[in-house]
Amino acid sequence: MPVTGSAAASPPSFWLAAATLWVREVRGFYRQRSRIVGSLSTPLLFWFVLGSGFGSSLVSNQGGYLQFFFPGMLALAVLFTSIFANISLIEDRREGFLLGVLVAPVSRLSLVLGKVSGSTTLGAIQGALLLPLAPLAGVPLVPSSLPGIFAILLLMAAGLTAMGFFCAWWLNSVQGFHSVMNLLLMPMWLMSGSVFPMEGSSAWVRWLTAVNPLTYGVAELRRMLGMPVAASAPAAGLCWAVVAGFAVAMLVFAWYRASRTEPEHLA
Repeated sequence: MPVTGSAAASPPSFWLAAATLWVREVRGFYRQRSRIVGSLSTPLLFWFVLGSGFGSSLVSNQGGYLQFFFPGMLALAVLFTSIFANISLIEDRREGFLLGVLVAPVSRLSLVLGKVSGSTTLGAIQGALLLPLAPLAGVPLVPSSLPGIFAILLLMAAGLTAMGFFCAWWLNSVQGFHSVMNLLLMPMWLMSGSVFPMEGSSAWVRWLTAVNPLTYGVAELRRMLGMPVAASAPAAGLCWAVVAGFAVAMLVFAWYRASRTEPEHLA
């Protein structure tokens, strides 16, 4: 059966729409200096204040708290940037841009991929920008490990971004989005092994840590940075599988949510 002109044009239009939205997200973020400063300064502030305050009191056998908290700082930078980049989705709805995209002859999946990939790129880059500070924390930074570190940051950013997209799609208020995200994200980050060692924690805390996908990303970051890893830490293969599975699952949920909404409901 011959391929019609409209069908033949659909793949290019799909990727063109996704790429256009990706460029728009990245360009819009780096044009707002306050967002760049905020996404980098908050994790740095946490790292410096908590690391200096706790010193070696919590993890005396792991090089001090500055070193222990370093992967958690990277995760926090990825988390803040990836999630709050989705505020643009609410702004696009208010300005009418989102409605214009939805009535255009492009796939909903291209919309989701474009928005999510843009915020994912931002999250991974913001996390990678903090890597040069590793020597200050006594963390060995081996050049050969950098591709793997960036890859795990990218997967973490993809999962968190898609989760933020899923929540932002049905929220009409930036204030409401902040509230929901803080309710979800802070416990995820706190229960990921970023802030305190899991050894000796209560049973319910260890259970929440085990089901938290961010735990596996932080554990793999710690391993790839050449830092001490607890004996109870998940294996490398499991970490990659969980983080990648979380990213794929959240992307599917985001696409399903977007495909179930009619354009008039976003007007």
